[in-house]
Amino acid sequence: MGRVSSWVLSTPILFMRISILTVLLVLLSLPVFASPTDRTISGFVEDSVSKETLVGATVRVAKTKLGAYTNKAGYFVINNVSPGTHTIEISALGYERKSIEVVVPPSGLTLRIAMHESTVLKEQVTVQADRENEKRQISISRVDIPVKQLAQIRVGGEADLFRALQMLPGVLTSSQISSGLYIRGGSPDQNLVLLDGMTVYNPTHLFGFISAFNTEAVKDVELLKGGFPAEFGGRMSAVLNVTQKDGNRDHVEGLVGLGLISSKASVQGPLGNGSWFIGGRRTYLDLLLGLLPEDPENPYPNFNFYDVNAKLTQNFGDNDKLSISGFLTNDLLTLEQPGIRFEVGIGNQASSLNWTHIFDANLFMQTTVSGSRYKNGFSGNQSGFKFSIENSIIDYTLKTFVEWYATGDLTLKAGYEGTIYNFIYDQQTGSQNDASGGKGGIRIEGNDNVHGVFAQANWLVTDRLSLQSGIRGNYWNVSGLTTFDPRLAARMQLTDGLAVKAAWGQFHQYLRLASFPDFSFFDTWLPTDTTVPAARADHYIVAVETQPLEGLTLNVDVYYKRMFNLNELRFRQAQASTVSDVFYIGNGESYGAELFIQRKMGRLTGWLGYGLGFVYAQFDSVNQGARFRPKYDRRHDFKVNALYSLSDEWEIGATFTYQSGQSYTGATSQMAGSMPDWEGGLVMVYPSQRWGLRLPGSHQLNLNVNYSTTLWDLPFRFFLDIYNVYSRRDIWFRYYDTSKPVTTVTDVRLLPILPTISVEVRFK
Repeated sequence: MGRVSSWVLSTPILFMRISILTVLLVLLSLPVFASPTDRTISGFVEDSVSKETLVGATVRVAKTKLGAYTNKAGYFVINNVSPGTHTIEISALGYERKSIEVVVPPSGLTLRIAMHESTVLKEQVTVQADRENEKRQISISRVDIPVKQLAQIRVGGEADLFRALQMLPGVLTSSQISSGLYIRGGSPDQNLVLLDGMTVYNPTHLFGFISAFNTEAVKDVELLKGGFPAEFGGRMSAVLNVTQKDGNRDHVEGLVGLGLISSKASVQGPLGNGSWFIGGRRTYLDLLLGLLPEDPENPYPNFNFYDVNAKLTQNFGDNDKLSISGFLTNDLLTLEQPGIRFEVGIGNQASSLNWTHIFDANLFMQTTVSGSRYKNGFSGNQSGFKFSIENSIIDYTLKTFVEWYATGDLTLKAGYEGTIYNFIYDQQTGSQNDASGGKGGIRIEGNDNVHGVFAQANWLVTDRLSLQSGIRGNYWNVSGLTTFDPRLAARMQLTDGLAVKAAWGQFHQYLRLASFPDFSFFDTWLPTDTTVPAARADHYIVAVETQPLEGLTLNVDVYYKRMFNLNELRFRQAQASTVSDVFYIGNGESYGAELFIQRKMGRLTGWLGYGLGFVYAQFDSVNQGARFRPKYDRRHDFKVNALYSLSDEWEIGATFTYQSGQSYTGATSQMAGSMPDWEGGLVMVYPSQRWGLRLPGSHQLNLNVNYSTTLWDLPFRFFLDIYNVYSRRDIWFRYYDTSKPVTTVTDVRLLPILPTISVEVRFK
């Protein structure tokens, strides 16, 4: 055991040296790589009708090993192409494969390639193109779910991004009403969520099965569950990078969707030398629940939400593109039953200005200026004890990077990121009769600015070996802390159908999430000030990817994560003025394995996933200093998603999930008590093991039927969804009702079976 501990402690130092040396080696070798006779094919790949650029399309020079994939802007570069006539092969999931013949002059060639959408995800899309793409990306723990497939995963009549993400192994929620994703033992605050470069602090709507991202507005989704490259910083668990549609550059089109739970509408069209898009949704589940029979013992939570997405894009010449994005959400939830009542309000406001510029065929730049505001309020009364929380975070961020396609085998990227933060956190508690919330309280407010720089290299060393090395530097102004995050990843293609990947990295985090144990959907953000150290995680990942059958991919990931300076809320703290007054600080670790089988093409598409995970934490001031499993440690996680196309008109789909029950802390006794600002009553005593008990396992089956036809010559779709088919009302949380002479253990349960119908009409 001692040898293992010594190896784990010395490995980060070794990997740090390797990652830095790799970057230096690549930079020193550039004169060798470069050749004055190299020729370049570059350009954009786009949809033939809407002119929307395509992300992740593969472009190859036939009968050679030369190729590239399009980046987030739809841009690609192929170096080392000899002058003369060549055949270019282009493939993108959901589009017909295309071959074009081009003549490459000595000065190079710039293309704009239009792709025709396929009505069926065809089997003949070559696997070779994806493999060449993967060699250059070295995607560690990256999950790729095509947006066209996401649109087919519907719950409550709504196609939803986060519902699809929750169906992936290793991605957990604390309950069906959770707005946070727990990825590989990390808490929701450890996930970086980006929408067109702007940070989103609350990325889902309440009840968890509807995300804050309207699928109609989404062009690309990238989820990195660990080992992500140096260009992403400020979080230590995972990255969710979402790109919005630019809009249709050819003609005006729109969509109207009507359902029993929510309705939506979107419109897009050309403008000048660009396009625009605007879409919105509003739920009326609060009205629907009012029609259901009341259950006095287990009343239903009541909530509503709305969201708006907007984007305006303009091209200024062939080399400059400017886009403005906006995002607005608002949620309101109330629950009232014997012994407890509370109300929650949550909202996001964000916007960004994005500029992309091509200096020449091999040098690409992107700059983003964004602002994001997250605000929430939480108030309630439990057995005569009042509580209220008000929290807001505002950030203004500048990000810029340059990407240099140095050769066909080498890509370099470097950039800067700076953020100005403003925080306010106010918490008050008191008795039923004390409207002011008592004499005490917690209030923390302040400003800070954070800076980061990074450099990374993607190097195709041989036809079978790829390396990605990078380093990121961070500086926190208030604390005066400087950190360095080295990252290293490798991919070895053992055979044509089998590859092994590995990654290591260090990740520091500035922000911290405070949440009441039973209300994990409520995100409260605080900074790292001078009273607490920065959080850190070390990732170790080994993965195997293969294709056991045609059209079927199999990925197995094994991971180990060490976490330092984690926070646990001092939820009984009455007064505070610093972050250390709000949190206990400790360490943790998580480890496990994930299996993911996916089919992207054909009449039957979907995936099966299983995750086995172990999460532990240790705080000197929590659980008497003994190690414990956090609330979100669920151990077993099994998920199935399937969609079958019966014909061009009919589709049927199903999702099933099973997760081990979440942990909770049990009480062993009660006593009478009072305080100067509280009239007194029964108090539960919690001397048992921290999160030592588990709720029953959580499982659910959802079914849907989709029918496509035309109405007045317009594309028309009808959806029938059955949410929670066998009406198993999972336990949201368990509490002790002390409002009566005899204390009772009470479960707050979630939604029963909920059948819904919805329709969508597209117009052009």
